[in-house]
Amino acid sequence: MADMNIVCLDMEGVLVPEIWIAFAEASGIPELRKTTRDEPDYDKLMQYRLAILKEHNLGLKEIQATIATIDPMEGAKEFLDELRSLTQVIILSDTFTQFAMPLMKKLGYPTIFCNTLEVADNGEIVGYRMRCEKSKYTTVKALQSIGFETIASGDSFNDLGMIQASKAGFLFKSTDKIKADYPEIPAFEEYSELLDAIKKVL
Repeated sequence: MADMNIVCLDMEGVLVPEIWIAFAEASGIPELRKTTRDEPDYDKLMQYRLAILKEHNLGLKEIQATIATIDPMEGAKEFLDELRSLTQVIILSDTFTQFAMPLMKKLGYPTIFCNTLEVADNGEIVGYRMRCEKSKYTTVKALQSIGFETIASGDSFNDLGMIQASKAGFLFKSTDKIKADYPEIPAFEEYSELLDAIKKVL
């Protein structure tokens, strides 16, 4: 039954450009280009990022100024609108509420589950709080425990858990390395292909 399905999508790299890459370019700090495509250990990646921000005296305000200039990927909103007309959709992201909300507005306010930054009064990002351990995988398992069948898609290492745990899962705009390491997961580059693949399993 289609009404028992729920599609779980990653956000960055799938619906919107990578926020940290955009900020690396805007700030002229190439070290900030590293993402979960490059570093599977999310805590290690975030500690690395926070140390660089502190070193350069950059905070939330500067990152949000860059985010204001980011638009969803071409075709992303149309893809999401059509998908949401067919079934329930949740965006599962390891990003932070403070980063995601301006982008959710541009996507028509889909439901998103993400994490939160700890920000000092002066705007310095001093830490972050993960919603739960292995948030994407844990969320998919929780949805399954209340009767949903999940279909998942993402592009990075931290999406593999939810993709593998779902009744159907797809890589989207992923890296050559991840596609080569997980040849059993269908991989797509175009929204039309991903939409067709999801429709087949709804």
